[in-house]
Amino acid sequence: MPTDSVVHQLAIRAGNKLRDARLMLATAESCTGGMVATAITDISGSSGWFERGFVTYSNQAKTEMIGVPAELIEKHGAVSEPVARAMAEGALRNSRAQVSLAITGVAGPGGGTPEKPVGMVSFGWSNRLHTSVETLVFKGDREQIRVQAATHALRGLLALIDEKER
Repeated sequence: MPTDSVVHQLAIRAGNKLRDARLMLATAESCTGGMVATAITDISGSSGWFERGFVTYSNQAKTEMIGVPAELIEKHGAVSEPVARAMAEGALRNSRAQVSLAITGVAGPGGGTPEKPVGMVSFGWSNRLHTSVETLVFKGDREQIRVQAATHALRGLLALIDEKER
């Protein structure tokens, strides 16, 4: 499946900024299943600024691969800002990157609850000094939610890079 063109264009912009700032990126993705990493690695030369991507779809993978405490997932649920923060920070701890992004959500069509409806996605962005998190609820089918999540994650990455350059 080809990556959405908006996601691809944002990945190109992020890559240019990362390259210019001499930063490496690590990603930790759950509901997007590596969509951001795919958009990035579709770009020739991305090995110059993309260090690695973790697809941590299961709770066990989040714990084993990037060190998200199981107790944190149990207390807040996998789709939560504390888990998104832990994913972003864990991606950095388990890589040589200087910046990271994390995505965890309910892409649907099932799996939603009144507290965490289909379309709810939590994000984390970290630069080793500061981690920011945000949760949004997107509308649409599974693919639309995943594309919107990847788009938002890359926009947040661009903002993080701009912040770091100041």
